[in-house]
Amino acid sequence: MTEKTGKAAPKGAREERLKQALRENLKRRKAQSRERSQAVAAEEDGSDEAAAGGPNDSKH
Repeated sequence: MTEKTGKAAPKGAREERLKQALRENLKRRKAQSRERSQAVAAEEDGSDEAAAGGPNDSKH
């Protein structure tokens, strides 16, 4: 009897890695989107650090 050494196992492992990478990418993109939304909301409220004289204030 011959042993099957097809590509089923590596293909399955590859698909799992791709699924995990896609999930992580989606989480990262959602977090970035939330941060951008919060930054826009803060600018609209006038409460961003630059306007409030925060540590990143470049005016001397």
